[in-house]
Order: sequence, then structure tokens, then C-alpha cells
Amino acid sequence: MQQHASAFNCNIKEDVVNHPSHYKGKNGIEVIDIIEGFDLTYCEGNIIKYILRHKKKNGLEDLKKAQWYLNKKIKQMEANHE
Repeated sequence: MQQHASAFNCNIKEDVVNHPSHYKGKNGIEVIDIIEGFDLTYCEGNIIKYILRHKKKNGLEDLKKAQWYLNKKIKQMEANHE
């Protein structure tokens, strides 16, 4: 039994390429799953991505990036309704 317990104490490294922690919520849902699940456009996906990761990665900078994409999306929608 002692051997099995020590096997669980190994260092588990984060998969920074395929599943970085700043794109994963507490419940394990990843940002990409939300974006794909809602069939979001490039701009919409980036808005969600930057909002969801801002606390774990770049803070205010990510919120400003989300704002930039939101403003771009609003301009696109306004242009299509004119």
C-alpha cells in the first residue's frame, strides 16, 4: 500500500499547450468548449476568452482586449444594420 500512495505524490505538470490553467474554470470547463458550444465568431470568442482568463493571466490588459473586440463587434453590427 505504501508504494501506491507514493505514486500519487509525483509532480504533475500543467499541459500549457493543450490545456493551460488560465483557460480552465474551477469546474474543468475550458474556454474553447464555451466558444465552440455557442458557435461564436472570432470577435465574440475573443471577448469571452479575455474576460474569462483575466483573473488568472493579464488582469486589466485582458479586460481592455475584451473591450477592444466588443467595440469592434458593435461597429460590425451597426454597419450591417445601416
